[in-house]
Amino acid sequence: MNYIPRAIEQYVEHASKTFKCVLLTGARQTGKSTMLKRLFPSYKYVPLDDPFVEDQAKENPDMFFMLNPPPVFLDEVQRTPGLFRYLKMKCDESDERGRFLLSGSQPLELMESASESLSGRVCVVELSGLSLREISGDAFNEPFVPTLDYIARRNQTAKAPENIWEIIHRGGYPELQNQDVEWSAFFSSYVKTYLERDVRKLSAVQDLDDFRRFMVAVAARTGQMLNYSNIADEISKDANTVKRWLSLLEATGIVYLLEPYTPSVLKRAIKTPKVYFRDTGLASYLTRWLTPETLANGAMSGALFETFVISEILKSYSNQGIDYRYCVSYYRGKDKKKARVDGVEVNTESEVDLIIEENGILHPIEIKKSAKVTADQTSAFTVLDQVPDKKRGDGALICLCPQPGKLRENVFQIPVWFI
Repeated sequence: MNYIPRAIEQYVEHASKTFKCVLLTGARQTGKSTMLKRLFPSYKYVPLDDPFVEDQAKENPDMFFMLNPPPVFLDEVQRTPGLFRYLKMKCDESDERGRFLLSGSQPLELMESASESLSGRVCVVELSGLSLREISGDAFNEPFVPTLDYIARRNQTAKAPENIWEIIHRGGYPELQNQDVEWSAFFSSYVKTYLERDVRKLSAVQDLDDFRRFMVAVAARTGQMLNYSNIADEISKDANTVKRWLSLLEATGIVYLLEPYTPSVLKRAIKTPKVYFRDTGLASYLTRWLTPETLANGAMSGALFETFVISEILKSYSNQGIDYRYCVSYYRGKDKKKARVDGVEVNTESEVDLIIEENGILHPIEIKKSAKVTADQTSAFTVLDQVPDKKRGDGALICLCPQPGKLRENVFQIPVWFI
């Protein structure tokens, strides 16, 4: 299979010229090693998942660095956390930039070790799965924001895919872009490897079958507010176990927790995060939607479409080296609003699927899997007008409409492939 250029490459190259050390994190099989070896072919490659190399690095770090002097690429560095203290000393020996490339598949654990030992010396970069832009070969590389200027620039290269549900179902792991790779076999192997390597290593899970059932339960709730007790009841575990296991899914890049927007002025805001699988292909596999057609017409189509949209927006930020955790949230409040459901007017809770904050401006976003949408579906956006010192900017309803358009004065309809 041909290499698919990654949108984050330019940022990583720049980081290697600015910092002494670059740490690339992300879930397994997102293409970290492949990208770094391609970008830095002159660096010596040292795989720390090789048992002999791992033992050498743990037992005799001085000898290890004597045999592997910089510039060097240390892969799966989470296996040897004790090396970070020695990496600090090696970084301080020279003012040379780009001395070390590191990669690992446990982002939170790695960032803690890096921040403690390599503060000011390391740039931490997150590599997600392939974005729709990367899969389509689209070089457009700006963070998504629902403004007219963005839409005009995006319109120059955006193209509708032949079948968006095929892309949502297949997921963003690079290996799966080879159509000869069987979808079910790939994810079966992926889950088995993840359970046996990451889960067994990081957590005292006695029965991996219990953890597998937990993963399925979480996948079935992608796009929903977290309810630990509900999951615990389904898998016959206590809520504390569910919280600990969910932290493990988050730490290894399997899920993302979208925090609620809860300024003090919105007193009726719900303060529970929402959980999203980072890869819709993996979520589809775990919930047994085995073809794009059954997924598109199934009960979880709306949830997985929303999961895909959220994931694509986050990728547009992380691929520019922007920490999206500080600028994205969602809102759901107990303040009631009028809505029409099947032609009947009912009271519903106010909800904004995603809020992007940029320079004190709040951009609200609604997500619908339909091709035909209306301005009424964005009525909850006005709740943000109550927030002092913030301005509600342009908003959007992201959907399957054929082209962008204006729903009302400051709200656009935007096709999903414009992200």
